[in-house]
Amino acid sequence: MAYPVIATKLYVPRPRRGLVARPRLSELLRRGAESSLTLVSAPAGFGKTTLLAGWLAEVSGEDHCVAWLSLDQADSEPAVFWTYVVTALQTAVPGVGSTALELTGTSPFPTERVLTTVLNELAAAPAAVWLVLDDYHLVDGHDVGEGMAFLLEHLPPHVHVVISTRADPSLPLSRWRVRGELVEIRAAELRFTPEEAAAYLNGAAGLDLAAGDVAALEERTEGWIAALQLAALSLQGRDDVAGFIARFAGNDRYVVDYLVEEVLQHQPEPVRGFLLQSAVLDRLTGPLCDAVTGRDDGGQMLMVLERANLFLVPLDERREWYRYHHLFADVLRARLLSERPEQVPLLHQRASRWFEANNLPAEAIRHTMAAGDFDHAAHLMELAVPTIRRNRQDAMLLGWLRELPDDAVRRSPVLSVFSGFMLMVSGDLDQVGPRLDDAERALAAVPAGEVPPWADTEALQSLPSTIAVYRASLAQARGDVAGTVEHARRALDLARPGDHLGRGAAAGFLGLAAWAKGDVAAALETFTQAVASLHAAGNLVDELSSTVVLADMWLAAGRPGKARRLYRSALQRAEAHGESVARATAELHVGLAEIDCQAGDLGSARRHLDTAAVFAERAPVTESRYRWFVAMALIARAEGAPEKAVNLLDEAETLYQRGFFPDVRPIAAMRARVWIAQGKIPEADEWARERGVSATDQASYLRESDHLTLVRLLIAQHRTDPGGIAIGPAARLLDRLLEAAGASGRAGSAMEIRMLQALAQDAQGHRTQAREALGRALAEAPEPGDYVRLFLDEGTPMMELLRDATRHGIGGDHARRLLSLGASVQAQSPGPGERPPPSSVVPLSKRELQVLRLLDSELSGPQIAVELFISHNTLRTHTKHIFTKLDVTDRRGAVRRARERGLL
Repeated sequence: MAYPVIATKLYVPRPRRGLVARPRLSELLRRGAESSLTLVSAPAGFGKTTLLAGWLAEVSGEDHCVAWLSLDQADSEPAVFWTYVVTALQTAVPGVGSTALELTGTSPFPTERVLTTVLNELAAAPAAVWLVLDDYHLVDGHDVGEGMAFLLEHLPPHVHVVISTRADPSLPLSRWRVRGELVEIRAAELRFTPEEAAAYLNGAAGLDLAAGDVAALEERTEGWIAALQLAALSLQGRDDVAGFIARFAGNDRYVVDYLVEEVLQHQPEPVRGFLLQSAVLDRLTGPLCDAVTGRDDGGQMLMVLERANLFLVPLDERREWYRYHHLFADVLRARLLSERPEQVPLLHQRASRWFEANNLPAEAIRHTMAAGDFDHAAHLMELAVPTIRRNRQDAMLLGWLRELPDDAVRRSPVLSVFSGFMLMVSGDLDQVGPRLDDAERALAAVPAGEVPPWADTEALQSLPSTIAVYRASLAQARGDVAGTVEHARRALDLARPGDHLGRGAAAGFLGLAAWAKGDVAAALETFTQAVASLHAAGNLVDELSSTVVLADMWLAAGRPGKARRLYRSALQRAEAHGESVARATAELHVGLAEIDCQAGDLGSARRHLDTAAVFAERAPVTESRYRWFVAMALIARAEGAPEKAVNLLDEAETLYQRGFFPDVRPIAAMRARVWIAQGKIPEADEWARERGVSATDQASYLRESDHLTLVRLLIAQHRTDPGGIAIGPAARLLDRLLEAAGASGRAGSAMEIRMLQALAQDAQGHRTQAREALGRALAEAPEPGDYVRLFLDEGTPMMELLRDATRHGIGGDHARRLLSLGASVQAQSPGPGERPPPSSVVPLSKRELQVLRLLDSELSGPQIAVELFISHNTLRTHTKHIFTKLDVTDRRGAVRRARERGLL
């Protein structure tokens, strides 16, 4: 942002001349010294800002520091909002915020870390500190609200926040109200009493009205301060005071228009014209007003308006920037549209040009859109794309795209592609292709040798390669391996030499395609190159996240030790960059948790998941969030809690979206394996029918997990009814799968297949062949010590086979270790109907604890959703997670179990 914007925000407004003393409200504000938050919430025109400015003037001699921040819609991005908050605090309390401001350039913006730093510094402030946020409703939203809730929950006792807003903010007000941590001043308190109305009309406004006239005017306005001010202006110099008051109706929806018209009619034409023309602006300064009105007296006119009390609010101490009272501005704009509609587009165009020249793209785009010049708005968006993408402000661009007419988006290849990307992230795959087609048609329509009509940016120059990358990702999401390869190779051919990001993305999809085909060796080679390209591009978050995929490939190759080393190396880099890479850090910890769980170290696995949960709370939800629940399900199964494992897999399935990675481990197959281990054969059999999986299928890596699950089902059915189920097809399927795994270098798959061959032979009573197959599974594994749950999850048949193998000298130390671990797990596992041991208690996340506390209240589900500013569907998801983790089925049971565990 350029300097004028910053200058408008960090200034405590001076009290208006003729301010009416309101001791009852001053006393309410003084009570804020005993609370964290003082909320001044009322509709426009109720004098919120005036009240706060007057109160601060009253207490100016007291020992306290005041940081005042006037907000507007452009401040709704967390990075912008919290930068201004920290700057405001720094101006009030020198020395506070210096460290925090150094973190504000980090992407994504580390809200909690910045606030923690500021809170620690505020704790050492020698005097009381008041942070006043004026017009908070303009920035209120989920992202800002989460940070504000965190700030208010952790304020030092001598620090207080005052929020002035037109609508209640999305904050947990009920909770703070119950705790006595909230002081509220609402419209009912802000309305002028008859005595205050008289003091204003006959004192400040100097009208000398009769008591009856004052009472009538106060009654008809219901103490609405803006209406009283407008009435006082209209009454100046009027002879028929009683007649005017008699005609005045406070509940008439045209009252404000009528009063403003009365005010405007008494203004000289130059003033009236200036008011109407400058009304298109949210903020006013002399040069900007000159650019919009075509005059050269903007600065002087603003001073005149301020002296005349024409609803002008100064926004900085130097009297350079102002804004109109919001209600007054709304009415001025309505009058402008009514009287001079033909001027409106021109005025917005002039404003846009000024903002563009002063490097304020957001304001320039808003005015260009308001002018209806959508092609130029698209041009400005194209210029802003690199900065927006670099600062991770995708939500801002998405908001612009939603307002831009569809045909304007389609005429811009850059915006078409970005629009397609946003659709892909949201899961709307069917609409992505048409957007990419639009972009290619637009590019092809430019004759060779001619300059393209769009903004000449790096994004435009690399667009052909980018389109091919997105087509590869679309094919990958649909399971089209051949299409993925075709488009990824085209992206590589089109990528410019220095385009590391484009080349890395293309190589990445080639690696994913090789992985989907089961060619792990090729996948590892290509995807390793992709990660190196991301590193060269400086894209750390994507580089670290891609490490998770690379580790999965090493696991398929049967090298969990290599995967673990990759994770640990990546975590060292992530820890050096702190919360700026919180999302990737969470993913790395989840990956390590799965490896540790497979190796039998459930304690370490749980610690990684606990750490991942903390980082996930600080980062945006990602498409891989579902893996946390998968890992928790693996632990639950290992601890002998199959029902909990199934519930956790159900939760994972609700979070899973078709994305950019091959689905080589379907959640439904994992759930079916738990059912098979439980003896729930009908449920597993229904899964096989729905999935359409058969023992006569050809070997395919994308179906391998399904096929290996089917083999487990057929073995279980054969053990239950040896005469009814022919196990021969399962054995032949395993032979085909083993051949494919061996040819593709998937040692991990080969070990699992040989293990199932041993179980299949054992189920048929061929114990000798079973021992031999098990011996090969243990002997040929590259890193057998890291495969524990693979064997132990097969239950009693595997334990018996392991005992037999050790008696015959097969399996060595690994077989004996598996037997020892298996005996230990069986001893600790709960029996039928028993609850899992305390070590298997799944911790609740911070958000789930918030929901749990409100479940222990009289609030209904919809009311809880409103309290937490989330949708009812999201609340149901959180509630389901809580029930699963607490091992209950209803709200009352959750509260009871939480109290047993000391959570409430």
